[in-house]
Amino acid sequence: MNLRAVGAIYKFEMARALRTIMQSVISPVISTSLYFVVFGAAIGQRMQEIDGVPYGTFIVPGLVMLSLLTQSIANASFGIYFPRFAGTIYEILSAPVSYLEIVVAYVGAAATKSIVIGLIILATASLFTPLTIEHPVLMVTFLLLTAFTFSLFGFIIGVWADGFEQLQIIPLLVITPLTFLGGSFYSIDMLPPFWRAVSLFNPVVYLVSGFRWSFTGKADVHIGVSLAMTMVFLLACLVAIRWIFKTGYRLKA
Repeated sequence: MNLRAVGAIYKFEMARALRTIMQSVISPVISTSLYFVVFGAAIGQRMQEIDGVPYGTFIVPGLVMLSLLTQSIANASFGIYFPRFAGTIYEILSAPVSYLEIVVAYVGAAATKSIVIGLIILATASLFTPLTIEHPVLMVTFLLLTAFTFSLFGFIIGVWADGFEQLQIIPLLVITPLTFLGGSFYSIDMLPPFWRAVSLFNPVVYLVSGFRWSFTGKADVHIGVSLAMTMVFLLACLVAIRWIFKTGYRLKA
């Protein structure tokens, strides 16, 4: 692997995040902190425990996952879309850099940024509510799997998008609603049987449930099923990206 080329693209993407640190880091951290203030500290004190877990503690994994999903997609989609928009993608494609190295560099940088934001949000949450992590290895596993999987998904969106509007459509109209309806603020076991069954078609349910289990040992779905569903989505993204580079879809047109 051409590590020098991978490192150059990776550093460029990380430097872009530092140049726009207000938008890239501070803004999502403040937004998520407001959720903790409103739902955790204010409303949470008046809510009953869920599965024996205080409400403020219960929503922390869901809010971290919400930020992780949206930031992974946003960072990766913009990272690959902008060189397409500026026309510099042809310089990268004609350079002695393999498709695998391009994906590793862009997705690695996007995942790094979203993981850093997720950890900052987790540290911020500990200021509002007591936190314990019962299964730290699985917590890190879910954090890494989710960040890389949705960075891959964001990379696909960045290749597919034909304009800045399309770049925002799927995150705003699909991902954010799925995350809010995926048990970030509640347990799907609290829903009527029909809507609980419908919720199981939402892939975000498995991410939030598995991530929450690593904190509290409580989950809506068995931890093995959550891990399996995450791996399935990761493999689906890898297959889609392989097809994109094999066909040159919207990269060589």
